Amino acid sequence: MKKYTIGVDLGGTTITAGIVDEEFKVLHKCTCDTDLPQPEEKIEEKIANLCRQVLVESNLTLDDLLWVGIGTPGSVNSKTGIVDFNANFGYYDWELRDHMEKRLGCKVYIENDANAAAYGEFIAGGARGARYAVVITLGTGIGGGIIIDGKIFAGFNYAGAELGHMVIQKDGRPCMCGRNGCWEKYASARALAEDTKAAMMSHPKNMMWQLVDGDITKVGAKTAFDGMAAGDELATQLINKFVEYVACGLTNVVNIFQPEIICIGGGVSKQGEVLLAPVRKLVNWEDYARDGKRRVTIKPAELFNDAGVVGAAWLGNQEKL
Repeated sequence: MKKYTIGVDLGGTTITAGIVDEEFKVLHKCTCDTDLPQPEEKIEEKIANLCRQVLVESNLTLDDLLWVGIGTPGSVNSKTGIVDFNANFGYYDWELRDHMEKRLGCKVYIENDANAAAYGEFIAGGARGARYAVVITLGTGIGGGIIIDGKIFAGFNYAGAELGHMVIQKDGRPCMCGRNGCWEKYASARALAEDTKAAMMSHPKNMMWQLVDGDITKVGAKTAFDGMAAGDELATQLINKFVEYVACGLTNVVNIFQPEIICIGGGVSKQGEVLLAPVRKLVNWEDYARDGKRRVTIKPAELFNDAGVVGAAWLGNQEKL
């Protein structure tokens, strides 16, 4: 009899639960607002209710499930099932796995959300077929997930793969982590939007103002790409610099891990080859192994918003490795 799993993507804004089959296809999803701040018990209740809802709407029961997997922000000890700390939610020593197993009455696995998304791309997306892969998400910050020989790498203390906090500019822009010059302060979607706003404020007659109807609050990461497509010189300069920042961090990742594949996700990745082609050119030039025959492939992620659900859904397979 065919079996299913539920993957839960716990985010700061929304929670999504999806039914995923053995071919890693998302059959049905339900989403609700996270509504932070909330005590741990309320979040657990929301997750449990969402799991029950997606089962009912799929005409399934808990008996049809192998397990439930949850991807959550924070430092997640997947062995003990405890979230050591989740700064965004304000939780410490959160016994998420045990609490959810009691609420749902089935086996539950947990993992860091970025690691779960990386695992999703590894089993069903852009990194499918590789044994060594890194998945980078260019969003509000820069998320990272590392797969080594088919296994999620999280470090001995389960706080590894924070690639966005690799410094690319010593004594550079201050980061919320407490360091200066972190990669995500230059190469995230938020960083590009902030750089675009600053450039536009310095050039009040620039055509990018027309793209946002004169409203600076409408400026996003896409604004500069649209300006470049329209032939604007200032926008082109912004994107060229952004490409350099992205490539700088990626080259570091390549030189440290030399993965078979690096997948680039996040909203900015929808720019496709407009972004990736010049990034590849710079990385290929600066890669330590640039004269070798076997080179890293840099490509867009494929699962987008489903990566976290798919990866979380099949976390149980990691226990078998």
